[in-house]
Amino acid sequence: MPTNGLHQVLKIQFGLVNDSDRYLTAESFGFKVNASAPSLKRKQVWLLEPDPGQGAAVLLRSGHLGRYLSASEDGRVACEAERPGRDCRFLVLPQPDGRWALQSEPHGRFFGGTEDQLSCFATAISPAELWTVHLAIHPQAHLLSVSRRRYVHLCPQDDEMAADGDMPWGVDALLTLIFRSGRYCLRSCDSRYLRSDGRLVWEPEARACYTLEFKAGKLAFKDCDGRYLAPVGPAGTLKAGRSSRPGKDELFDLEESPPQVVLLAANRRYVSVRQGVNVSANQDEELDHETFLMQIDQETKKCTFYASTGGYWTLVTHGGIQATAAQVSASTMFEVEWRGRRVALRASNGRYVCMKKNGQLAATSDFVGERPRAAWATGAPPPPRARCSRPFPAPTAPSPPGEDEEFTLKLINRPLLVLRGLDGFVCHRRGSNQLDTNRSVYDVFHLSFSDGAYHIRGRGGGFWNTGSHGSVCSDGERAEDFLFEFRERGRLAIRARSGTYLRGDASGLLRADAEAPAGAALWEY
Repeated sequence: MPTNGLHQVLKIQFGLVNDSDRYLTAESFGFKVNASAPSLKRKQVWLLEPDPGQGAAVLLRSGHLGRYLSASEDGRVACEAERPGRDCRFLVLPQPDGRWALQSEPHGRFFGGTEDQLSCFATAISPAELWTVHLAIHPQAHLLSVSRRRYVHLCPQDDEMAADGDMPWGVDALLTLIFRSGRYCLRSCDSRYLRSDGRLVWEPEARACYTLEFKAGKLAFKDCDGRYLAPVGPAGTLKAGRSSRPGKDELFDLEESPPQVVLLAANRRYVSVRQGVNVSANQDEELDHETFLMQIDQETKKCTFYASTGGYWTLVTHGGIQATAAQVSASTMFEVEWRGRRVALRASNGRYVCMKKNGQLAATSDFVGERPRAAWATGAPPPPRARCSRPFPAPTAPSPPGEDEEFTLKLINRPLLVLRGLDGFVCHRRGSNQLDTNRSVYDVFHLSFSDGAYHIRGRGGGFWNTGSHGSVCSDGERAEDFLFEFRERGRLAIRARSGTYLRGDASGLLRADAEAPAGAALWEY
C-alpha cells in the first residue's frame, strides 16, 4: 500500500444535537458552552480523541477553540482546558436508538440540558442527556477495513460491496455517507444503499441505516438489530456479522478521497501507463492504467499525478515524462493552467508537457499553441499564448506550437457530487428552485461530463442553470456547461458560462458572480 501522503485518514469531526434539535456550541467569550444553535457551523464542531491513558474514556475537543470540554464535580461544564485533565474524561454510552449519553468518567454523572442550562450532574439518563451525532466531515470518502487492510468497493458483477481492494482505485471505491434521522446510510457510486444482509437496495430502508460508534479513533457501523458491519468470507463481502460488540473485524478507517482523473490528448486518445513506464497518449478506453490520482500541494498549488502502477509522473532526461518516482519532489510537480475546456501542464523545467508524434508525453514546449475551437458562450477570445516565466536553453529539437500542449481533464470518481463552502453545504432551498450554501445538511447531485465541461443535475432531474443577476437554479430542462478548476487540495472552483465563478452570498444563496477562484468561490468536494 503506497504511503507518502496518498492515504490520509480523516479526522472525525461532528456536531452533537440535543433532544431539542439544538447543537452543542463552544463560545469564545468565557469559554462557555450552550445548546442554542439550530445548525452546524464552526462553533458547533467537535473532535473525539482517545484518552492518553489508554482506557475507555475519550476527550471532546472543540474544533472552534481547540480546547477540551470538562465537567467539574459540582456539574459545571466549560470548554477552556488547553490540555486534557482528569475532568475532561468522558465515557460514550451508545443507546439503542443511535444517540449517545456522555458520562463524566471521574464523577459518574451525565451531561445534558437545554439552551444555556447545560450541566453534568444528572444521575440517570433522560431525553435531556441524549445526543445525536452529526458528522461534520465531507461525506464522500474511502472505507478501509482495519483487520484486512483492504478497501471497500462496489462489485457490480456480484451485486455487493466487498473489502478486497489493495488500492481505492476508480469510481467503485467511492462511498457517500447519507445522514437520515440520526443514523447513516452507505451509498455506493451507482446510488444504491448497503443493507445489513449485504444486499444493495435503491431506497434507504431501516435495514440500510446504521448507528456510528467510535473505538480508538476507528469507526463501527451498527445495524437496527445491534449487529456490526464487517467483511465476511474469502471475498470480504460487507454485511452485518454475528458480533454484537465491535472488535477489530468490525472497525474501519474513513480516508480522504482525492480526485482521480483521466486525460485525453489532442490525438483523441487517453494518456496511459499501460505499455510501460513512459506516460503516453495511446489508449482508446479509460481503465485503471489510464486513471491518475491528482493531488495539489497546499503551498505551491502545483499538482502530482500518481499512477495505478505505483509511481508518480516525473520529469526525466531530455524532458520525457515517466511514472517512476516513488516520492514527491520538484520533478514530480506540475503547474496546471486552466484554459476553458482544456488544461495545459507545465513541468519543473519551465516547459509545457506536449504530445510527441508517437504519443509519448514530454515537457519540451515553450508555448501553448492556439487551435480553432467553438467560442465560449460569452464570445470571449481564447486565452492568450503563454510564455514561460524564466529563460531556459532551447531543446535540441523543439516541438512547434500547437494543440499538442492541451489536454481534456476529466474527473471520474465523483458521479455523485456533494459541495461544502465556507458557511455550510449546498442544498435545495425549501419550496424553491434556488440553492442554499449554508446548510448543515447536504443534497447529493449527479454529475456528468461533456467535452471538458460538467452538467450538474439535482432533485427531480432538473439541471443547474444560471439566471438573471447570476442566480443559480436547479430546474433547468436543458443541461448547462460548468467548468471545474481544481485549485487547492480538496477544493475546486466552478466557472459558469458568464466566465464568473460560483459562490455563496451573504443571504446563503448560490450565485455565479465571483471574479476570482478564491475564498467563498472554492468548494470542498
